[in-house]
Amino acid sequence: MNITIAKKDLLRLVGRCQGVVDKKSTMPILANVLINVDGPNSVRIAATDLYLAVACTAAAEVRQGGSTAVPARDLFDRVKMMPEGPVSVSVAATGATEIKSGTSPRRYRLHGLPGDSFPALPEPSADAPVLELEVEVLSALINSTQFSISTDETRPHLNSALFEWDGDHVRMVTTDGHRLTKCEASVPGRQASATMLIPLKAIAELRRLTDEARAEPNREGQPPMVTIAQSGPNAFFTLADTRFCVKLVDAQFPAYQQVIPASAERAIRAPRLALVEALKAVSLAASDRTGGVKLTLEGGTMRIMSESPESGDGFDEIPIDYSGETVVIGFNARYVLDVLSVLADEEVQILLSGELDPAVIKPASEPANRSFVGVVMPMRI
Repeated sequence: MNITIAKKDLLRLVGRCQGVVDKKSTMPILANVLINVDGPNSVRIAATDLYLAVACTAAAEVRQGGSTAVPARDLFDRVKMMPEGPVSVSVAATGATEIKSGTSPRRYRLHGLPGDSFPALPEPSADAPVLELEVEVLSALINSTQFSISTDETRPHLNSALFEWDGDHVRMVTTDGHRLTKCEASVPGRQASATMLIPLKAIAELRRLTDEARAEPNREGQPPMVTIAQSGPNAFFTLADTRFCVKLVDAQFPAYQQVIPASAERAIRAPRLALVEALKAVSLAASDRTGGVKLTLEGGTMRIMSESPESGDGFDEIPIDYSGETVVIGFNARYVLDVLSVLADEEVQILLSGELDPAVIKPASEPANRSFVGVVMPMRI
């Protein structure tokens, strides 16, 4: 194999593989990326941990075909140190992979493995249904809900995000058992049906890929799109020159519709930034074990209190739009702050019933094509 590729393209492709590479596997090949000549004028770089896989292509000058697998981190670090401009990658008869700058004497040699020893990446079946969605929509679903995915890998049904395409609506729902988040968007004219349970690691990689796609200039003036295909146990997400494959979680997601209260006895409107600042301030004095704060709603005021046997107590209050009966309820401050952090509205609506019932947090106003709901379970203070 002998190719020449722009440093910025090679660095971009290898960088996209870093989050998928399995550095701790008992299979050494999984710590490598596969560099493969993909055609007369293109190169393909891929990585997998056998659960996730990513493959990216870029233009290259191909002098000789072939493939090689090289350590992902070593390759990234060395390409990063190359001067700007063309970089050549070649495989010697000994199997060593040589990386040379086209504008300076700088070069590196890496111990590679034969390309045919790299695991074959999954491919969607020819008849797999394909859905198309704006990258911005998928990005919004992920960014609004990722924080409430459980990090407990022993509970795979919670260590994942539920993605649903229901008629002309797409939604993502996540929960860790203490809070639940649902974000939904309408996609008029695109009727489809799909349900996927996507693991947390894949959600993190999709977030990075969608953020990168949104940041790249679009020469055609059209919004970047992502195609989604579900085939067997896998889902495939294709964004421009990158295909991302994920092995879906085979588990039952909680019946989230039953968790979201259908109605509430009390509705409060509160200034979001003032509430965020007050919660951050008062939670400094909260118990390290529970992080609990007590909210007292009375008249047009929300009083926020916390106390800890170790550090004392804290207090603040903010004006709110509320005229019902006095309510006292406790929450983990971080759970409420996490919901408020993904909203951009000046005001939020908080829906409450009893002191032991979950709270619903929503934007005070929403566009017709997008909706968000955050549910936070109360705690005894």
